[in-house]
Amino acid sequence: MSQEIPVTAVLDTFGLLCPMPIIKTAARVKHMNRGDVLKVLSDDPGIKEDMPAWCITSGNELIRIDEMGEEFHAYVRKLR
Repeated sequence: MSQEIPVTAVLDTFGLLCPMPIIKTAARVKHMNRGDVLKVLSDDPGIKEDMPAWCITSGNELIRIDEMGEEFHAYVRKLR
């Protein structure tokens, strides 16, 4: 079992396809404080590639992505 990550906020993007989970993540992270962790819920398998790429380009930290069947939980820490 994975270690529990304390999250500041949860963003539900179920039913949304690329690029919407990333667009909504960017909008939410923009209003968070440095060090806060956002848990993004998604059923779009594209998030496995899109979220790491977005974190690199935006300067935020992807802590990890958990895959549970057809669900993905991405943990992003705001660094800037």
